[in-house]
Amino acid sequence: MTRDAIHAALIGLVFLAVSPAHAVEPDEMLPDPALEARARAISRDVRCPVCRNESIDDSNAELARDLRLIVRERLAAGESDAEVKRFLIDRYGEFILLTPVFNRGNLALWLAGPAALIFGAAAAAVYLRGRRRASKTVRLTPEEKAEVERLLRE
Repeated sequence: MTRDAIHAALIGLVFLAVSPAHAVEPDEMLPDPALEARARAISRDVRCPVCRNESIDDSNAELARDLRLIVRERLAAGESDAEVKRFLIDRYGEFILLTPVFNRGNLALWLAGPAALIFGAAAAAVYLRGRRRASKTVRLTPEEKAEVERLLRE
């Protein structure tokens, strides 16, 4: 093989290695494009229990494949997107969703980030205001200046 052929092969391998992985196999896909689009939308928001921070749409784990098939079976049976997600939450807990539901149970989690930002901004403002006040130069009266000069001469 020539050097150019080897370089081209290596570049091709690099592109294959860095291309995004889509784990959905052709045999999993539904024949109805609308149902398949709904299944893909749901599976992009469902966390793979094996991979943790990867959706089942992107995961190659066997459990992710099983979950993709369950999503498609339930959609084909006529369930709504919300019903499919409710089934998965009931079975695996709310952690299965990459984007958690906003409810009373996790209100503290949703509000913790903005609250920390507001608290940090307020603390920074108080600190900077205190520094500005402390950094103001103090003017000595003529009597104080004379006293300082007398002390320095001694």
